[in-house]
Amino acid sequence: MKTAAIGFVFVSILLRAATFEAASIKPASPVEAPYAGEDGRNGVLKVWNLTLKGCIVAAYGIANGRILGGPKWMDELRYDILAKADHPANERELLTMLQPLLAYRFQRKMHHETRTLPGYELTVDKEGIKATEVTDPARTSGGNGGRGFIDGYASGFKTLAIRLSAFLGKPVVDMTDMKNEKRRFDFHLKWNPDDSASSDMPSLFTALQEQLGLKLESKKVSVDVLVIDKAELPSEN
Repeated sequence: MKTAAIGFVFVSILLRAATFEAASIKPASPVEAPYAGEDGRNGVLKVWNLTLKGCIVAAYGIANGRILGGPKWMDELRYDILAKADHPANERELLTMLQPLLAYRFQRKMHHETRTLPGYELTVDKEGIKATEVTDPARTSGGNGGRGFIDGYASGFKTLAIRLSAFLGKPVVDMTDMKNEKRRFDFHLKWNPDDSASSDMPSLFTALQEQLGLKLESKKVSVDVLVIDKAELPSEN
């Protein structure tokens, strides 16, 4: 499927008195390293090597398994995004601003539903959390992931649950700390991405317990899902 290059364009996406002064969306280079992520700070949002579905995951803070429908290319074609706000917005604000940008540039339409789906609950193992808690409120959150690893910096486990869902292909619900969702951690999770291969690395389930003190329990979970009614390839500017 042919994709068009998208140049640097000026947009004015108004949301809660916040704007992107400029935004660039272009197909990701196939020669780049095989990992993807996003980083937002000081009014600049950078997204690299993400599919449209991955961009929706980041923008709405929702797990991949909770996004249903849409054309097949949403899971296949990857994009780089550079967007600049008109003020020094933080990461969460920038990602919120990404929502209308995606709707505008990809002509995306969707609606919410509540469904019960096969998935997992992310809980704390009996030995307790092994990740390093971050108490400095000034620390900027971020992270990335790829085949067999997830890194988080000043990040909540809700974000980890979203990334786990992308690897498992099922919704993962964060149940680690229902009373205080604002706790943040530095963590580095590594596992064998191919359980059938001979490796000294543990499986994902074992790695979560050994490295972070967390566990995944298979459950039927009632979750809010986003149903994609329409999405179009962004046109050349």
